[in-house]
Amino acid sequence: MNVRKARIGLIQLMFQNQIQGNFDDEMCNIFLESMNFESEEAQYIKDNSQNLIADLDKIDKTISDNLRGWSFERLSKMDLSILRVAVYEMLVKKDLAPAISINEAVEIAKKYGTNDSSKFINGILGTIYRSMKD
Repeated sequence: MNVRKARIGLIQLMFQNQIQGNFDDEMCNIFLESMNFESEEAQYIKDNSQNLIADLDKIDKTISDNLRGWSFERLSKMDLSILRVAVYEMLVKKDLAPAISINEAVEIAKKYGTNDSSKFINGILGTIYRSMKD
């Protein structure tokens, strides 16, 4: 399984969720069928998307509480999708070192975000990580 490809798929699904405004198994299945994922990658995306959505309020509150000079509503949909997946990995899933989740989010933001996304995401996730250690 290509974990980065699966993580990007999860981010894409979270982005789609923001556009459509709802999440259900049918939407997830349609998304997975339209993409070229191996079965392990598809299962990773499906399982983690359901868990992420279940904890979305906690994840969004963590992001919002750590924004400095920025409002949650101003976040781009892509930046928010990347942040949600990284914060989910750091706070809920906890199967990776936070530094790995942060690095993956920054690298994905370089490819899919704006010119400033990677620095912005790195700063927010760094703040969240430091608050976790306190």
